[in-house]
Parts: sequence; structure tokens; C-alpha cells
Amino acid sequence: MLVQPQVRTVVGGCVSKEMNMTEERITETRTPEGNTHTTTTIVTDQPGSGGGSKWFGLLALILVGGAAVLVFSQMSDAEVAKDAAVADAATQVGNAAGQVGDAAEQAIDKVAQ
Repeated sequence: MLVQPQVRTVVGGCVSKEMNMTEERITETRTPEGNTHTTTTIVTDQPGSGGGSKWFGLLALILVGGAAVLVFSQMSDAEVAKDAAVADAATQVGNAAGQVGDAAEQAIDKVAQ
């Protein structure tokens, strides 16, 4: 006749200063011959360091900063192009006014002759 060993498990827990949960498991096994074996297992739950999320946040911040620089530089380029177009138009208007003035002088000279 085969007799199963008796197993008794004692579980105790404590919380350390770092807010890590520590659990101590003591398993005591007795064989039919009367031998006792004790196994102690300590399990500590440590919170994650968050390293991956920190890197992701830093990468997202860099991407947003790069996008902002790109948008603002394009807006600046658009402003420069607009200013150049206005200056070119003003120059063309000035040239046209000069041509009208020249034509008027020529007309007055022909009438006066």
C-alpha cells in the first residue's frame, strides 16, 4: 500500500517601504517514513520601470517638435513668397504708371505742336 506524503503550505506576506509586495511560501512535506522536507519560496512583485513608455513618450515629443518646426518654416516660406509677390506687383504697377505718364507727355507734345 502506497501512502501519499502530507504537504502543508504556509503563506505570509508583507509590504516593504518601496511598495513591493513580498510573499513567503513555506512548503513542508512529510513522507510516510517520517522524513520532513521544507521548501521556502520568496516571491517579490516589483512594479515595472516604465522604460518603454518613457522612450515612447520621448520619441513622440521629438516627432511633434519636428512637425512644429516644419509647419512654422513652411508658414515662414509662404510669408516670404507673399511679400515677394506683393513687391513684384508694386513694381509692375509703378512701371505701368511710368508708361502712362510717358504716353501722356507724348500726347501733350503732339497736341502742342
